[in-house]
Amino acid sequence: MAQEQELYFEDFHPGMKFDSLRSYKVTADEIKEFAERYDPQPFHLDQSAGESSFFKGLAASGWLTSAIVMRLRVESIHVAGGMIGAGVEEMRWTHPVRPGDSLRTEAEIMGVRHSQSRPQYGIVRSRTTCYNQNDEVVLRSIVNFLAPLRPKGQQNS
Repeated sequence: MAQEQELYFEDFHPGMKFDSLRSYKVTADEIKEFAERYDPQPFHLDQSAGESSFFKGLAASGWLTSAIVMRLRVESIHVAGGMIGAGVEEMRWTHPVRPGDSLRTEAEIMGVRHSQSRPQYGIVRSRTTCYNQNDEVVLRSIVNFLAPLRPKGQQNS
């Protein structure tokens, strides 16, 4: 579902799907820079170290992959006021991300419920799958985010 309008809690329903609006190409420099700063393991920092590792080549940190997925989700699901995280139920990195990979996401709304502690928000449960250019799944996640209730008096557009 491609859309530009901001979505409120009332706009979300189970089965609703959002595909990323673009793909994201990962570079070797980006993999190494992220690793240097946040996940300094040899197979994320150096091609030759990666080749002799479990990954058999330079591989992106799963956390870099997760950050890219977050960007693609935010670009494709325009929650009014921004997507406020409310917890990760599951995150699985299923295939290494390599330099030159182009990533895209598919997200599906699994459920919605009103927040008991924040009555002006609802909680949206979603499943996201991230694919590379070969349609290999590189990440699967189930996350919850807050979406504000539509302000009183505002029509559903």
